Amino acid sequence: MPGQTSPFGDRLRALRRAAGLTMEQLAERSGVSARAISDMERGHSRAPQTRTLAALADGLGLDGDARSGLTAAAKNARSASAAGRPRLCEPPRGVADFVGRQAELEIVRHAAKHAVEGNDLSPVLVVHGQPGLGKTALAVRAANELRDDFPDGCMYVDLRGVDATPLTVGDALLRLLRALGVRPDQIADNDDERCAHLRGILRDRRCLLVLDNAGSEAQVWPLLPAGGRCLVVVTSRRALSGLEGVLRIALRPLAPEESAGLLRSIAVQAGDPRAASQVNRVTELCGHLPLALRIAGTRLASRPQWSVGHLVDRLADAGRRLAALAAGDTAVATAFALSYTQLPPPTAQLFRRLAHVPAADFAPPLAATLIEAALPDAQDRLEDLVEVGLLQTEGVDRYRFHDLIRLYADERLRAEEPPGVQAETTERMNTWLLDTVVVAGRWYEPGYGGLPDGWAGLAPLATLEEADAWLRAEVDNWLPALRTAAAERRHQLVADVAAATRWYSESTLRWLIWYEVRRMARAAADALPDRRQQAFHTTLYATTAVYLMGLYEEAAEAAMEAYQLAQSIGDLQEQARALNAAGAAWLNLRRFDDALWAHRTGCELSDRAGDHAGFADHVVGVGYALEYLGHYDEAVVEFQRAVTELDRRPVAARPALLARAGAMYGVASSFDRAGRHEESLRAVERALPVLIENRDDDMVAFALVLRGKARAALGQPAEARADLTRALEMLADSLPSRLGDEARAMLPTLDDTGPAEARADLTRALEALADSLSSRLETEARATRAILDGTDPA
Repeated sequence: MPGQTSPFGDRLRALRRAAGLTMEQLAERSGVSARAISDMERGHSRAPQTRTLAALADGLGLDGDARSGLTAAAKNARSASAAGRPRLCEPPRGVADFVGRQAELEIVRHAAKHAVEGNDLSPVLVVHGQPGLGKTALAVRAANELRDDFPDGCMYVDLRGVDATPLTVGDALLRLLRALGVRPDQIADNDDERCAHLRGILRDRRCLLVLDNAGSEAQVWPLLPAGGRCLVVVTSRRALSGLEGVLRIALRPLAPEESAGLLRSIAVQAGDPRAASQVNRVTELCGHLPLALRIAGTRLASRPQWSVGHLVDRLADAGRRLAALAAGDTAVATAFALSYTQLPPPTAQLFRRLAHVPAADFAPPLAATLIEAALPDAQDRLEDLVEVGLLQTEGVDRYRFHDLIRLYADERLRAEEPPGVQAETTERMNTWLLDTVVVAGRWYEPGYGGLPDGWAGLAPLATLEEADAWLRAEVDNWLPALRTAAAERRHQLVADVAAATRWYSESTLRWLIWYEVRRMARAAADALPDRRQQAFHTTLYATTAVYLMGLYEEAAEAAMEAYQLAQSIGDLQEQARALNAAGAAWLNLRRFDDALWAHRTGCELSDRAGDHAGFADHVVGVGYALEYLGHYDEAVVEFQRAVTELDRRPVAARPALLARAGAMYGVASSFDRAGRHEESLRAVERALPVLIENRDDDMVAFALVLRGKARAALGQPAEARADLTRALEMLADSLPSRLGDEARAMLPTLDDTGPAEARADLTRALEALADSLSSRLETEARATRAILDGTDPA
């Protein structure tokens, strides 16, 4: 009732008047606001906590019995207030099996310590992330753990930000004021006065506020303390980037071991050690999302007759997974739907159409293609999806779905868009991807190296570096598009893509995808009536089979098929290209005379065709054939001839670099095979900058092996060890090779004692193997000892 006071308020008023002080004067002496003193004297707020009470007593000059009496009155007032009033805004019950989030909890603890120690502004934490990550569970866990540090109240308000009707600011203020002990008749009718009242009370209190499920900054801002020793934890699917001066905690899915721990804490079947692999599979199918894991665990726990394998079977079907992740009135799809239904129609359209994207991640240009929108519009919609937790950022300018949200997007796509529209969208996406591959790949073509006149595509392809970046970033999108084109018998498009990426593939030799691309292109060309394209793509296939896959017999057969096709139409240049692939295959098959014939014939054909780059390649091939035949001096002459021809003939930059790298490496390799280590070392040093510029990691690694071998033979074991170690690291994902085997055999023999001791070690090893079956290690040991002896390892 109006005019009602409290025993503490009466005592405080009496002491103030006895001291001859006004409220303003006591406020100045104590540091407690005059508004707070007025509220305490009139019984509008609880009695103060220890720090505020001590400040008031000091301001009043109290000691002895007077100070003890005021302290007792405050304690009685707090006890009576707590006992006589229902506890409003009490946090919900936490989960007993809470797992993980230790780093995030530590951030909250640190902020709580900062709040208790007092500062000008109360700390505000925003815990944000996609639906189902356990934001509320984290906030409630922190509140229950820290409530003793905030004796004036631990209050929780669900702002219902993703509901159709969120909690209004006025209602949230009303709940908090009542929880703080303000009588309904003392609460103003308008939000501005309620907001000021709340801030005034919180300035002198130590409270922890959990504002759960915020939908916007406008819901949160009026509820924040202006100062004092309070802590506020806000949870939201949005980052609430409009709030200034707050600390944001972005939640991610649980770590795999945490996911498994959560599942085991819910369902006893998951605790069986024999089910460990199946438990891990369940966590993967749930995307390590806490909500999904809890539902899956609950379903398993409520069905004792099930094994974890039963659960795996029910979750394995992607089309039924979301339906399986529902228990009672809780479902993963429902959590996603709360955000989806709030999206504006254009953003909702983008969300569901992103389910067309085959790869895990994508960039704005692809999104713009899906919805036929300008790039800035697509970027804005992607950011809107990130803001509501339906999309995740990946690096600087890429995005990705959580696996379960992707399934939900696909579910909405199938439910809301007719099959015809879906087919049109897929075709538009695939056509754009493959058209862009052609433009990007042709940056690498000799004599091309630029964008088509008037080209205004969405992807950034203004430089060769941008073209490379796009081809790498989008490979998991454009390769499925190419597969689709091949399945749909769009033969010319498949052939065009393979032709456009011919030179780019020289810069990415380790991409195993090129074998599939060339195989599809060869099949497409065979279905076309153009024998020139058939010869071209058969040669490309043969080249890839040699250098990427090591399929030498298959490569030689395909190369000769291409050679005969080219002969039938009188295409000299294509004949020469086919013989280049055949020569490389025969070298690896140790058919050295055949390889020498192929490259010498190829030199003649290339020269007649005016193909200067092809001519230089074949001269290099002649050098390698001679080297492998043991004619090392002749080989060096041919390699040097190739360099000379490259200097005088008009060869485009990229093929010139490729041929020069091969020739300069060949000089070093020939000297190595001849046991001329000083010359080999000098040749490697000259070749390495060119090899590095050429970006062929395998050839750089082989050069390092040659340098390591030379250094070992010249008494530099430490330097040799460094070269060989680095080379083997670079060759870790490459095809087996003679030089790789030699490097592995040499490394254990290298120490600071030099080559003589290494030779002794190898000799003893060979003596021990004298009565054994032949082995790879024995072969490597013999080769290495030959190197140390300065003889031909062959």
